Amino acid sequence: MNKKCLTAFLAAVFLVAGIGASDAVVRIAQDAGGRIEIYVGKYQGVSSSGERVIIDGSCVSACTIVLGTVPHDRICVTPRARLGFHAAWDPDSRGRKITNPQAQNLYLMYPFEIRRWIDQRGGLTARMIFLSGRELASMFRPCYTDSQASSR
Repeated sequence: MNKKCLTAFLAAVFLVAGIGASDAVVRIAQDAGGRIEIYVGKYQGVSSSGERVIIDGSCVSACTIVLGTVPHDRICVTPRARLGFHAAWDPDSRGRKITNPQAQNLYLMYPFEIRRWIDQRGGLTARMIFLSGRELASMFRPCYTDSQASSR
């Protein structure tokens, strides 16, 4: 191997070696939520990995667990970001909505400014409330979509 090729090869190796999990990005675009325990596990993994999160669209219901699981400084929002909150519930044996026992824990996971915003709108109820635009941008740093980001 000639000297130029060796130099180029070593530069490529060091570049790849320098890219770690902390450089990874998770992009949330259209997430309607689901089971609380699934999202807690999912975002605890993101938090442990050091990945950053871009919220670039709808993140509603259990998806919002990301706010209380991933450190605030690793979350950013685009102008398209829209968070939706409601009281967590499960269907009973007849299909009626009953409050999920983890609902209070979920609420307490949210950062203070999110809890205050929810409280100012009457708290969590069966009705979905949405946080977006300037209000959301005032709570999280702005970001722009990253073509390298993976949607989850």
